[in-house]
Amino acid sequence: MENNYVRAAEIFKALCDENRIRIIELLQNEEKCGNALLDELEISQPTLSHHMKILCASGMVSGRKDGKKTYYSLNKDSIQGAKELLDGMVSKPVSQCPVWYD
Repeated sequence: MENNYVRAAEIFKALCDENRIRIIELLQNEEKCGNALLDELEISQPTLSHHMKILCASGMVSGRKDGKKTYYSLNKDSIQGAKELLDGMVSKPVSQCPVWYD
């Protein structure tokens, strides 16, 4: 039960920053490397790393290494899980809501 609260907080933390929402939007249609994301955003590389760490910890984004580059993609099951969590919160406690886990 307590894990649902932790998981919900991770999801909401991932969604509470405009840059992270923009990153999710940029990944909607295709996988992108960190450099491609930096080209689209007005943030530094360390800031991007910080945001990607939070997004990956939430499970909403997955990263894979290929040589020196990391490629990121949306985890659509996790995005669906976040939606179900929000939908469920309308009618029941968070502890009873479906929460997607890695």
